[in-house]
Amino acid sequence: MNDTVRGTVEMSAAMAILGTIGWFVIMSGQPIMDVVFWRCAFGALTLLFICASLGLLRNRLSLRVIGLAALGGAAIVVNWLLLFSAFSRASISIATAVYNTQPFMLVGFGALLFAERLTLTKLTWLAIAFAGMLLIVAAAPDAADVGTNYFAGILMALAAAFFWAVAAIVTKKLKGTPPHLIALIQVCVGVAMLAPFANLAHLPGDPWSWAMLATLGIVHTGLMYILMYGAIQKLPTHLQGSLSFIYPVVAILVDVTAFGHRLHLSQVAGAAAILIAAAGMNLGWTLRKPRPAAASPEPIR
Repeated sequence: MNDTVRGTVEMSAAMAILGTIGWFVIMSGQPIMDVVFWRCAFGALTLLFICASLGLLRNRLSLRVIGLAALGGAAIVVNWLLLFSAFSRASISIATAVYNTQPFMLVGFGALLFAERLTLTKLTWLAIAFAGMLLIVAAAPDAADVGTNYFAGILMALAAAFFWAVAAIVTKKLKGTPPHLIALIQVCVGVAMLAPFANLAHLPGDPWSWAMLATLGIVHTGLMYILMYGAIQKLPTHLQGSLSFIYPVVAILVDVTAFGHRLHLSQVAGAAAILIAAAGMNLGWTLRKPRPAAASPEPIR
């Protein structure tokens, strides 16, 4: 099996695992604060074992690297809290679709913080995603049965995407640092952040809840990171971006199959618009055909 095939299998498996996370969150039956705390705790133990096995604990990290990783970890933890809270309010399908506005958050940061140019292509993809958002929001009166607070769920998913973008920007500053080590620092920060708020005095009393929580930490954090980072090392960027859309597709299928949530036509159209726009942004799709090769122009982006 060559590296491309192996990387494709790893990335596909990682995204499929990620797509099932909503089911485990809801089926754990635990408060979201506790779910994220235990995900971080089990994830920290798993990643500690992985880092030790790979000899990464011998790496000496500067205070700057540790501080940046901790800042990214704080953003990731807030991201998880918001996204998991959105599942019960707007449904897994809608929350996941809205959460995939992440690329546009990054574009916004690029324009505000790094003076990156907003091209016509990027603005068009942004407009398509915004139109998709409007379609989803407009469906709220007919979709009240899918969650406890539809609009709050959408806002939480958007905020989760924002904090994911914050973490992504911070992580870019950590180039050269082993990614498994960054992930370990991030989940350790999550344990420290949430310990004062988690309900540790009344632990889950049934094996089912513990199995759900342990799976979120071991499989959806530890194993998923191993597969994803392994794939990133083997695959070109465009293929990584393509395979990442397995995540929302699996999440929507899980929502429909496990919980019977059926999206209205306008919601389907809105989710499709967001995912297509996100794919266009991630994969660098252009709106015009390139000029003849003889002219050798730069493509419009």
